Amino acid sequence: MKMKQDIAKQPMIVGQPVLVMVDFQGNGGSGGYVPGVEGGVPHVGTLEERKQRMARARELVDAARDAGVPVVFIQEVHRPDGVDFGRELDGDEDVHCVENLPSTAISMEIGYRPGDYHIPKRRYSAFYGTDLEILLKGLKAQTLILTGGLTDVCVHYTFVDGHQGDYYCRVVEDCVGGSSQEAHDASLRAMEYLQAGARRKAAEILEAFKAIKASKAA
Repeated sequence: MKMKQDIAKQPMIVGQPVLVMVDFQGNGGSGGYVPGVEGGVPHVGTLEERKQRMARARELVDAARDAGVPVVFIQEVHRPDGVDFGRELDGDEDVHCVENLPSTAISMEIGYRPGDYHIPKRRYSAFYGTDLEILLKGLKAQTLILTGGLTDVCVHYTFVDGHQGDYYCRVVEDCVGGSSQEAHDASLRAMEYLQAGARRKAAEILEAFKAIKASKAA
């Protein structure tokens, strides 16, 4: 039996990667929607830092397209009568992501196009009650690269469900934003606990996409 210290960390990308854009919603969705906050601006970081996070995420989308890596846009959305909120309002969150509101739409800043892979969801995890699993199987996905928000809510829960579905999961830590700095940091540590090497920088992913493009051209 192998001891834990003898098991090598997995490569950053194994097999077919898919870039998963979690809840980049609202007119200023710089890293994911914050429930109850119009415009989708996360709490973590200054305005300038949030703009930089959005710019990096957009760069990842463009690089993925250029390399032929599938991009999936996730959107949290709830019916106006609130019937599908469930327990989401029992904590700190207010009514959020209601259908047909500008703040619920996927942000155009992130590079979303009509016809892109789009998964609406009624719960935090992008896997829960959606057809994401069917789409990923069709794409023959093995590695999920997660960006967006909130780090400690929708990104974290999607990561966990992907992990339990035996996907290699990576979180781009400079392209996610949390409900607080403490919650953001704790969630990144929790994801790294599940998969060693899960935490990655946008620059690393961009280099990987460049390598994928080059390999296809060779």
